[in-house]
Amino acid sequence: MTDRRTPEVMHRIRWPLRLTWAGLWAERLSRAFWPLWSVALVTLAALTFGVQDALPLEAAWGGLVAAIVGGVWAVWHGLRRFHHPRRAEAVVRLDASLPGHPLSALADDQAIGSTDPASVAVWQTHRARMAARAAMAKPVRPDLRLASRDPFGLRYLALTALVMALMFGSIWRVASVSGLAPGAAEAMMNGPTWEGWAQPPLHTGKPALYLNDIAQGPLELPQGTRMQIRLYGEVGALTLSETVSGQTTPPPASDLAQSFAVMQDGAVAINGPGGRTWQIMALPDTAPTIRITGDVSRERDGKMKLPFAVEDDYGITGGTASIALDLAKLDRRYGLAIAPEPREALVIDLPLPISGNRAAFSDALIEDVSKHPFANQPVQIRLTATDAQNQTGTADPLSIILPGKRFFDPLAATIIELRRDLLWSRENGPRAAQIFKAITHLPDDLMRDETTFKRLMAALKQLNTTAASLTAEQRDALADELWEIALLVEEGDLASARERLARAQERLNEAIRNGADPAEIQELMEELRAATEDYMQLLAEEAQRNPDSEMAENQQRMQLTGDQIQEMMDEIQRLMEEGRMAEAAEAMAMLQKLLENLQITEGGAGGQGGPQMPGMRELQDTLRDQQQLSDEAFRELQQGPSGQQQQGDGSGSEGPEGKDLAERQQALRDRLDALNGNRLPGAGSEKGEAGRRALDEAEREMDDAERALRDGDLSGALDRQADAMDRMRDGMRALGDAQAEAERQEQGEGQAQGRGDQGPQRDPLGRETGNSGVIGSDGNMARGPDVYRRAQDLLDEIRRRAGEQQRAETERDYLKRLLELF
Repeated sequence: MTDRRTPEVMHRIRWPLRLTWAGLWAERLSRAFWPLWSVALVTLAALTFGVQDALPLEAAWGGLVAAIVGGVWAVWHGLRRFHHPRRAEAVVRLDASLPGHPLSALADDQAIGSTDPASVAVWQTHRARMAARAAMAKPVRPDLRLASRDPFGLRYLALTALVMALMFGSIWRVASVSGLAPGAAEAMMNGPTWEGWAQPPLHTGKPALYLNDIAQGPLELPQGTRMQIRLYGEVGALTLSETVSGQTTPPPASDLAQSFAVMQDGAVAINGPGGRTWQIMALPDTAPTIRITGDVSRERDGKMKLPFAVEDDYGITGGTASIALDLAKLDRRYGLAIAPEPREALVIDLPLPISGNRAAFSDALIEDVSKHPFANQPVQIRLTATDAQNQTGTADPLSIILPGKRFFDPLAATIIELRRDLLWSRENGPRAAQIFKAITHLPDDLMRDETTFKRLMAALKQLNTTAASLTAEQRDALADELWEIALLVEEGDLASARERLARAQERLNEAIRNGADPAEIQELMEELRAATEDYMQLLAEEAQRNPDSEMAENQQRMQLTGDQIQEMMDEIQRLMEEGRMAEAAEAMAMLQKLLENLQITEGGAGGQGGPQMPGMRELQDTLRDQQQLSDEAFRELQQGPSGQQQQGDGSGSEGPEGKDLAERQQALRDRLDALNGNRLPGAGSEKGEAGRRALDEAEREMDDAERALRDGDLSGALDRQADAMDRMRDGMRALGDAQAEAERQEQGEGQAQGRGDQGPQRDPLGRETGNSGVIGSDGNMARGPDVYRRAQDLLDEIRRRAGEQQRAETERDYLKRLLELF
């Protein structure tokens, strides 16, 4: 049977066939000669490590002979097992990888029906299909797995040894094997008659030096560098002299192999034909230096932040911060009056760079030491850095008050102080138990959370039982429990939004009075803002559920918008940032009174009083739906690049997600268009028309956003949606002002028609408002039977405030001038 495969088919599969053939070569070479490669790798690894220099000459010769014998055996083993792969074998392997074996089919002849035209046509069609299938051939991947031939993984061991040798050894050491040959020095007529290496300590990161390549003269080497010199030829032809090691009993100068460490400045000389002399300068490994680069600060969560900088010639390996109590600066009163129990210094590891250079870097130690007995006490901090030679560098001691978590609630601060006394000395147990008894004698209104109060009482019961014989383990467990209770008192979950608001106000007031850090005041201010928002939202929801009771008291309260509350809190924060703490405290007290008397009607969520019209509520729903749609568009932009690709190619095509978003955007625009009419308040007024114009602009932005969504431009759609929401908010604010103005006009007309019997309006502080609507009374304040008592109370209050030393000097001067006038 002749080969009927057409040259065209073989030409089309020439590269898959060649690659398959090359794979056969690689497969058979690896199977036959992997022992040879393993022996070569092990031998090269041993030479790179310098085993031939460390072993005796006889052992080195034995190892070299063993390597040669192993190499010869591996060559013989490989030649015996190796079979030259032929091209036909590559064709067979490639054909076996194809369905139907098309290459074999193309080599077949038609056995019967060669004279029948129909049979010949079928045969030709079959050959055409086989030719097409053969043209789709892909190279066959060789099978290079040797696990069955190398069950112990010897080839991997050899490769690992070579990698380690290249990492920790020197490739130049391979050349020293020539010194093992007899008469090698005499055989090298023009080559070196000696060899030398200088290996610096590993921690320096310096490379090994081949001394034959270094001209004589001055040479700088790190202290501790290991020098190895090998002399070839007749003993005594070359000698070595050195003054860098400081050895008292050096080996004979004619020894053929010498090794010593560079410990001091000196000279290394190879005396004889072709010898050299180097003037060695031993570079000492200096101790690291560490310093504190800034002030120690307290983070917002109570953690300590200590910036520092470290320098070393080669890099440090570790560092610590030792914190010891500074008894000389401690206020030894109350629970600290007795002698403290011995307590070791607090040692904290300094952070080190995971990667990069450790020779010079700056970082900050951030650690939470709030639970430690040294927290908020005077301490001394000593920073220490250590290098690879165990040399240490110490920064100047820093005397500070160790930052820790601050507790502004009086009860929480008391618990923490008594906890500190227990950790100070167990002898404070009876005293702490007595103080706790005094605190909890009248427990009414002591703690808002009943569960927390029960935990406190359980801890006090345990303290009462074990106060006289308190062990260290019991003390530590009790200290942990008191810490958790103090956290619950300071930051625990409260029963209602009103309690959270009152809690935030108390904590901020306490922080202002105690002169807390700006970061802590900022955190408490944010907490007050969040609590205020929650409280207003709660009142708004209550107004929606009970509108009748809200309207019954509406005449007794002054309506206050959310924007006005925010303005007052911004003013308080501005005063605190300017350091005007006394004025900030007064403003805080006024805000507290306002919030205590605050009543928000059904429209209070939007910042305006009075019940909302149905159109305003639907407008709020539209704004909320627009925000949700914008969020979904943003998530779509993050999750898939389709929007960006469509935007870039300008095709204007849209996927199913973009089509759905565009249709929803169109529905929101139609809903806003239906709302923007007489259903909204303020028709005909200046603010009402301004609100309607803002809603018209919002419709145009929503229309642009819809087109961007249909074009697949998610980024542009997000910008248009954001502009639309801004215009909607502007419109709602203007319409709310128009509604409030209309309600005030209606209220004035109703009072003029005889509804004034409900009594005068009062401001949030309980004062009557004047006829003009301003805060304050139009009546004469100096009337009534108790006018003298109120005047005396006022003078007493002025005297009390004038005597408070924590108030600003300017405020106390003003109060004293008032006392002088009256």
